[in-house]
Amino acid sequence: MKKSALALAVAAALVGFGSAAYADTTLYGSARVSVDYSDFNANYALAPNGSLVRVTPGTDSWDVFNNASRLGVRGEEDLGGGLSAIYQYEFGVDVTDGGNLNSNRPKWVGLKGSGWGSLTVGTQWTAYYNVMGIADIFNSSKVFSSDSIYLGNTFGTRMDNSLIYTTPNWSGFSAQAMLVMNGQCPPTDPQVPSELRYGTACGDTRVSGTTNLVPANLSDDIDMWGISMSYKNGPFFAGGTYMALEGPSFDEFFTRPAYDGEQYGLAFGYNSGPFAVTFNWERGDVNTQYFGETDNYYLTGQYTFGNNIIRAAYGFMSPDDELLFLANGNILEQSDINNWVLGYQYNFSKRTRVWVEYLGQDIDTDLVGSRQTVSIGTRVDF
Repeated sequence: MKKSALALAVAAALVGFGSAAYADTTLYGSARVSVDYSDFNANYALAPNGSLVRVTPGTDSWDVFNNASRLGVRGEEDLGGGLSAIYQYEFGVDVTDGGNLNSNRPKWVGLKGSGWGSLTVGTQWTAYYNVMGIADIFNSSKVFSSDSIYLGNTFGTRMDNSLIYTTPNWSGFSAQAMLVMNGQCPPTDPQVPSELRYGTACGDTRVSGTTNLVPANLSDDIDMWGISMSYKNGPFFAGGTYMALEGPSFDEFFTRPAYDGEQYGLAFGYNSGPFAVTFNWERGDVNTQYFGETDNYYLTGQYTFGNNIIRAAYGFMSPDDELLFLANGNILEQSDINNWVLGYQYNFSKRTRVWVEYLGQDIDTDLVGSRQTVSIGTRVDF
């Protein structure tokens, strides 16, 4: 069966028969699997009463790991007059443990105009990631998804129940605005204040969590919003972005993230010939790594020769308050984090590669201990 015919068959199966069958539809996918060795100390969480609770035991282990493998269809239909219908349905495919056709990977539908840009609704990459993600260059999904490397790990990736407007490209300049309106589902973060955690709209989180990433009952209308602007001209990229949670403030105890918090970032990139460099800076409290305002600096470099690519990165994350004095008299230490990443990739073709990557994290706080990960993997795209 030809690829186009297979794509239409899959699209029909996923979204039903109708107008999608007449759209220009593409089937795509990516299988990404690695053998990982991980060695890390225990992780702790701060309970509302000020005590530390261990949430992850320290261990070292080997694992066959799925690195965000996916299967999807995307398409566009010309509606005339410069207007097009656009859509994407992408599903996570776990090629190691099962659990296929799930996750909050992009699934959206919208309209695009030749002169005014596009408006899309569904589960989408955030405006924040679409700027800061220029530094997401490694194969292992344990690198940039780590909240010790990327402050946007939890809220600056993909968001369900989102609406995004994207401007046209004006000689290299473009912008996005995003709104998240998440209904009445309760939050899932274990450190959310009890006033927010319990509810029956989507299942009581005292018994089972939900799949929503943003606590919906923060607000009666907009739960989260973000904006971004970027400029790309030849090998140069520059962008700025901002996101905020629109919730109440809980001054009587610390929360992580701050549910009335904000976070912003700047990203710069240069990619010419065999060399590529990126630099990210983030600051804010809409993250689950620290209590309070935090700065993050992340520098990456890449060199390509023949079928080989060598990558390296250094990250430095630092909270404003390294010592927190709790109401019960205890002192919580949350100090700086240093990250080192090294990687080698060999391309058999444009679609098939293998990699070896190392992530080392120098952490010594009351909440998180040092970590290191080695990932040896392969990726095949179609």
